[in-house]
Amino acid sequence: MSTILFPSPIFGPVHSRRLGISLGINLLPADGKICSFDCIYCECGLNGSHRPHLKMPSRALVRSELEAKLAEMAAAGQKPDAITFAGNGEPTGHPEFAQIVDDVIQLRDRFAPKAKISVLTNAFHILKPEVFAALQRVDNPLLKLDTVNLEYIEFVNRPQSRYDLERLVEKMKAFKGDCMIQTMFMKGTWEGKSVDNTSERFVGPWLAAVKAIHPKLVTIYTIDRETPDKSLEKASHEELDRIAARLREAGLECTVSY
Repeated sequence: MSTILFPSPIFGPVHSRRLGISLGINLLPADGKICSFDCIYCECGLNGSHRPHLKMPSRALVRSELEAKLAEMAAAGQKPDAITFAGNGEPTGHPEFAQIVDDVIQLRDRFAPKAKISVLTNAFHILKPEVFAALQRVDNPLLKLDTVNLEYIEFVNRPQSRYDLERLVEKMKAFKGDCMIQTMFMKGTWEGKSVDNTSERFVGPWLAAVKAIHPKLVTIYTIDRETPDKSLEKASHEELDRIAARLREAGLECTVSY
């Protein structure tokens, strides 16, 4: 089992399939994973396999290291397309997430004003007022919604405490379109049970929810890196294209990463 763990608090820049040249911010420890989900396809591995021993980086450390990296890139004539909260788990779980967002906005405006600030989030914490407000201040809050089938979510995304799907979808609607939806489509099995979410049973209700949320962009993708279990499989180009066509027919902009 291969695992990708990211340095903390700043990594990259890396080339993102969805965001271009992206400078990463990892608010989680560099030696392990902390996440409110435990997705079976996570490139960082399963939560229980990689318990960290280090602490989360402080707000002051994130700010100082990001400032140094942006200054270095500017001196070299490099400007990132995106500054992206990602890394070893769920970034909005950091206790100083909202304050760090404000620091990142200030530094972006100073060093790379054209860069878009993105947050890759499983959306678990958007019911917290301070997290919701902070996500409204960034350019691209990418909210995970792999399905609206709660049984599938419990089996594949594996939230680590109570997951209120109905309230979360309503909160996604409260962004009033100023958000993005990110969805992983895949096939194969986990523990002998199918994890294929490309059929109408899953796509139809998901599409209805996405239409109600009406995000500015839907980004659909499939497995790109090694996963914790070898029995997971990529969705095909044809399946992703079929889903993308339905999104576009509904008047939604979308991107596809194969």
